[in-house]
Amino acid sequence: MKDYAKYFDSVSVCLSKGMGAPVGSVIAGSKEFIKNAHRYRKAWGGGMRQAGILAAAGLYAIENNFQRLAEDHRRAKYFAKEISKIARIKLNPDDVQTNIVLFEVEGLTAQEVCQIVKEPSKTGSSLLLSVGKKYLVRAVTHLDVNDDDIETAIKILKAHFN
Repeated sequence: MKDYAKYFDSVSVCLSKGMGAPVGSVIAGSKEFIKNAHRYRKAWGGGMRQAGILAAAGLYAIENNFQRLAEDHRRAKYFAKEISKIARIKLNPDDVQTNIVLFEVEGLTAQEVCQIVKEPSKTGSSLLLSVGKKYLVRAVTHLDVNDDDIETAIKILKAHFN
């Protein structure tokens, strides 16, 4: 983290999803930056009382789950490569750099795609995707997604859109 952050004046890190914390983000920067951020957070109603348990979950995520983010990125890259072979899916796998995969399905809005895959396919399984933009479907790998889940997701998309 230190090597990555040294190129920026400030950084923000989300601790949910891939990191496995239930909620939360961390910001880092100069003392002046943090002082201003704290003032704005309070002014905008962002203060929480007794948030120590959430902070503990965030610390656990940083100490135990940071290294495994590479697994999420690997799975996302593989998923993108495989679904880019599906006839109606538009996606350049080289564009996938993190755990987020954005793709289009010819002739359908993202909302329609999300609804279609939510229903069990010929495989008997369903898939939860989200809308990125009107025609852009968003798939995310995270702590609760394993290699078998990725294979199942690929099969579902093939069953619906090949």
